[in-house]
Amino acid sequence: MGFKVAVVGATGNVGREMLDILAERAFPADEVVPLASRRSIGQEVSYGDKTLKVKDLATYDFSDVDICLMSAGGDVAREWAPKIGAQGVVVIDNSSAFRYDADVPLIVPEVNADAVAGFTKRNIIANPNCSTAQLVVALKPLHDAAGIKRVVVSTYQSVSGAGKEGMDELFDQTRAIFSAGEVKNNKFTKRIAFNLIPHIDVFMEDGFTKEEWKMTAETKKILDPKIKLTATCVRVPVFIGHSEAVNIEFEKPITADEARDILRSAPGCLVVDKREPGGYITPHEAAGEDATYISRIREDGTVENGLAMWIVSDNLRKGAALNAVQIAECLANRKLITAKKKAA
Repeated sequence: MGFKVAVVGATGNVGREMLDILAERAFPADEVVPLASRRSIGQEVSYGDKTLKVKDLATYDFSDVDICLMSAGGDVAREWAPKIGAQGVVVIDNSSAFRYDADVPLIVPEVNADAVAGFTKRNIIANPNCSTAQLVVALKPLHDAAGIKRVVVSTYQSVSGAGKEGMDELFDQTRAIFSAGEVKNNKFTKRIAFNLIPHIDVFMEDGFTKEEWKMTAETKKILDPKIKLTATCVRVPVFIGHSEAVNIEFEKPITADEARDILRSAPGCLVVDKREPGGYITPHEAAGEDATYISRIREDGTVENGLAMWIVSDNLRKGAALNAVQIAECLANRKLITAKKKAA
């Protein structure tokens, strides 16, 4: 008997991607129910070769649902995830609402799948920030091999990380520039078309943004609390795909060749690293793909046991929807959940 899966936030970028990936990966679901706010009732979304009508989250009965994939923002998650979880549903939430809760596992299956068993405390599992997810996929096998002391990361994050409004703003501004029209900022603090914005999420007292803080806190929770990490997060005029320039300092010696070999055999990683023009991956090529791509692996002679590298992934997939579906697969494959008996 297959599972009944609800997708909350089904009309958003990540929600639609969740539906696509559930179908692509043939997740064992007998029924998939798209949910959103009242204003989206009746809207149609695709699930494989089927078209499904969106239902109202506020009035939906979750009593026979097994898994709820949620990508509707922190406020919705804080209100609804505990209520849904209390009905025996495992909620896999894409927002930041529960990531730092000690009773909620924060999971990237290639990195810390064993921690998924902790979901029973609250029936909630958290998906990490999109920029963290791809980073830890690449860091985990290297940490196992040589012990990571410190990471310095600069991110180049696409506008899809800010939702449909971010993508629309880049499109509208680009069109306005080419047609000599008025360039308007609504979603972003400054113009994003043909520009970079070194500011994602709110500023904190120490001068870092919350996005930068998230990367530090989440890497520690997922991978190792002893790792020191500092981040600078930048929004760039790319529609899909986050890129990261990463500098890593290790406890033990590790060469670029050793790192390349380790990453080539690591789950979720694809190394594309030819030292020639075009011998690397860009966000354009990563869009629509599941892998975390690693390029430009090289030794950093300015610190002892240092490496530098370039990491790229589709933020809507590995950074959000794919990771959530992989968590659901992990629950099913490890038989941590079983499908509820459905009424005839």
